[in-house]
Amino acid sequence: MSHPVLIVDDEESLRRVTQVRLQKAGYLVDVAASAEEAEEKLARRSFSLVLTDLRMPGASGLDLLRRIKADYPDIIVVVMTAYGSVDTAVEAMKAGAYDYLTKPIDGDALLLVIGRALEHVKMREEIQTLRNSLDQKYGFENIIGRSRALLYTLDVASRAAQSDSTVLLRGETGTGKELLAKAVHFSSRRKDGPFVAINCGAIPRELLESELFGHVKGAFTGAVNHKKGKVEAADGGTLFLDEIGEMPFELQVKLLRMIQEREIEKVGGTEAIKVDVRIIAATHRNLQAMVEDGTFREDLYYRLAVIPIELPPLRERTEDIPELVNHFFARAKQRLGRENLRFPHHLMPYFTNYRWPGNIRELENVIERMIVLARTDEVSLEDLPDCMRRATGPSAGSIPIDIPEEGISLEGVERELLLRALQKADWNQSKAARYLDISRKTLIYRMEKYGLSKP
Repeated sequence: MSHPVLIVDDEESLRRVTQVRLQKAGYLVDVAASAEEAEEKLARRSFSLVLTDLRMPGASGLDLLRRIKADYPDIIVVVMTAYGSVDTAVEAMKAGAYDYLTKPIDGDALLLVIGRALEHVKMREEIQTLRNSLDQKYGFENIIGRSRALLYTLDVASRAAQSDSTVLLRGETGTGKELLAKAVHFSSRRKDGPFVAINCGAIPRELLESELFGHVKGAFTGAVNHKKGKVEAADGGTLFLDEIGEMPFELQVKLLRMIQEREIEKVGGTEAIKVDVRIIAATHRNLQAMVEDGTFREDLYYRLAVIPIELPPLRERTEDIPELVNHFFARAKQRLGRENLRFPHHLMPYFTNYRWPGNIRELENVIERMIVLARTDEVSLEDLPDCMRRATGPSAGSIPIDIPEEGISLEGVERELLLRALQKADWNQSKAARYLDISRKTLIYRMEKYGLSKP
């Protein structure tokens, strides 16, 4: 066993007996005859656990316990006390002792308490390792890309992480909204709390309220037990509401109350339950247009959009594509057992010139597909999807555009292009999307953004 233990007792015989017992059990053991000697040893080497007597000449075991908790908070302390001095042991527990043993020390009880205490140390270390790995996996620094559009988004998100304000992530499908939500959570003061996600568009509307707020036994047919909802599960942490634009209108008022009052009621219940939850919502839809249409509550929208953050589509950060390709390629070929597979440089333009209507999610799927289908140790053009190999059409450079000296509105140009494509296609959305080399879903998103609809 690798956890070193320090025994502190002024009785030499008890010190020696206890040392031998723990050494026979496989522990690394050192001893000290006083609290002062123990402090010297603590300053020179690290220990996982200190087993100390409470009554000693000079500084007491209680004094030593308090100093350890102040200077070495990760060390677990178990105290020993004479039979009949349980009050002192209780005082030690209040001061931070893990457990206590009464003298004369029973050998089996000693090993049980020490084993349980060091198992607690091991569990604590494993939890810290897991937290560190989550921090590394979901930190802002691990979001791939250095384009100006992405760096601006990450700058806003990193500043938002320092507060408890509600965040609204807006962006097309596949742009990485949940990944960014996790980065905000794991960079915030709530990072040790839970991160709970729920997709409001993936759960039937009649079940969504129960999923969010929970229900009491007998609330409806099939409710045979009490159930904790996602909001309660996220207490002390972050609740990620993905596709918030799909939430039924009648449920939006209950979410608004939860945000305002910091309390919920279970389905079928009457008791208000207080919750401490930070909300991060995400949508690919234009919520402002939905507010105007009356399909999304205006008061809820302004509660959610305290800090709105736009995630740029992949086509607006083409300089990030090579780095993303290399990252996903290296990760996927290892996972799929094709470590020797090579990606030739001459294929990269096919990735940078493609429009990626499905964004990063589509890119990752394309890379996995070509790794699986590659016939040799090098990816070839034939391994790419037809849409990437056959994508042709005039480039932006071949379209005559005059930029006046006073400048031009990029959004205005985009709106005009959308409008012309829709008019040319007689407002057939699929046809207009083909004219613009985007998906129909992307077209609809842009139409909602600019308020375009068939006359």
